[in-house]
Amino acid sequence: MNKPFRLPSSIATSWTTGLELDGARALGKQFNIAARPPKVLVLYGSLRKTSFSRLLAYEYARILEDLGCDVQVFDPRGLPIKDDTSEKDPKVVELRDLSLWSEGQVWVSPEQHGAITGTFKNMIDWIPLQLGSVRPTQGRTLAVSQVNGGSQSFNAVNTLRILGRWMRMVTIPNQSSIPKAWTEFEMIEGLEDELGLPVGRLRPSSFRERVIDVAEEFFKFTVLLRDQSDFLVDRYSEREEKRAKGRLLSQEEKEKADIIAQVVNK
Repeated sequence: MNKPFRLPSSIATSWTTGLELDGARALGKQFNIAARPPKVLVLYGSLRKTSFSRLLAYEYARILEDLGCDVQVFDPRGLPIKDDTSEKDPKVVELRDLSLWSEGQVWVSPEQHGAITGTFKNMIDWIPLQLGSVRPTQGRTLAVSQVNGGSQSFNAVNTLRILGRWMRMVTIPNQSSIPKAWTEFEMIEGLEDELGLPVGRLRPSSFRERVIDVAEEFFKFTVLLRDQSDFLVDRYSEREEKRAKGRLLSQEEKEKADIIAQVVNK
């Protein structure tokens, strides 16, 4: 179970528990999510021991779990750099399996040199646009957030939106960007999560309220769209390919067919 965000029993209360999100909770009851909790994967883009993107990812996970979701957080430590030889690596297999399992994803990246981190991009590179003829992220909902070491910026979330579009995901309108993240989290001295990493909580502020807004909106979109995603991403071109070929071809098969066609037409 990838749930390192869960707080130990020694912490009696959490601000993420019991938030006034009555509309979202009513929607969950209407769609009976207790019988089938929405499956959410949370990704964060830092390997630092005190990682504010990880701390923010955990806060999202806690809110969404309190709303009734089944939340899994992927630990990027040990994930190899994208290459042609590591597809069977346990961390790669874990990430791809979690992506296929999920119905929605939350992405949190630091902004570094005006862009997302290499750690985050490496995770996305290991989740290809196509596995065989299966689109591993198509139709899933997506929420994007970033943390900044300095003043507020939106470069990382803008890049995450581009990636989400390329991966055929439904990215919600709202987003979060937290400036000077090191001032917005309060570390709990002497406490570590199940991964052996420091625990910190987001301080009360308008930035925290925006995080709640994003989590609430993401939950609503995920609940409303998850049973409609196959219909919403059903494409004419793919229906035509299935009729002509009997199935969707893999990218490799399409490339081979293009090469053969070029040779034949010479």
